[in-house]
Amino acid sequence: MHSFPAIGHVLLVGIGATAVMDVWLLLLSRLGVPTTSFGMVGRWVGHFARGRFAHAAISQAAPIPFELGLGWLTHYGIGVAYAGLLVVALGTGWLEQPTLLPALAFGVMTVAAPWLVMQPAMGSGFLASKTPAPLKNCLRNLANHAVFGAGLYVAGAALAGVAA
Repeated sequence: MHSFPAIGHVLLVGIGATAVMDVWLLLLSRLGVPTTSFGMVGRWVGHFARGRFAHAAISQAAPIPFELGLGWLTHYGIGVAYAGLLVVALGTGWLEQPTLLPALAFGVMTVAAPWLVMQPAMGSGFLASKTPAPLKNCLRNLANHAVFGAGLYVAGAALAGVAA
């Protein structure tokens, strides 16, 4: 790496990619499309300290102080962790010369986490099976994570341009 140490670069790529996803979610929200409630993510994570990792319905679980902030922190922490995993998988050379296809494919693969871990643990079932529209929700998740993957590339390319 040139100007940025690899860890700092990964941190910025993860934050940037997550911000791209958030702009997408904001746009969807403005169009009336339901999006993730990061307060509920914070409530779920907040219950970890109480030894509770799964809920029949997270919206019915006891509120956690500062759950919205905790949810946003979790969201960005996961984005940074995913950026780190991408660099571990592809090597630091990707940070110097980012390419779209691997970032997009990686972003799409990250949808496994909500489908197989978060949604079941928050009461929505595997692949959102306990929601009123599972297929629609899964496709929305897939699109959101594809946007995150595109964000990995956009953030990586922007930083590679700055570091050059």
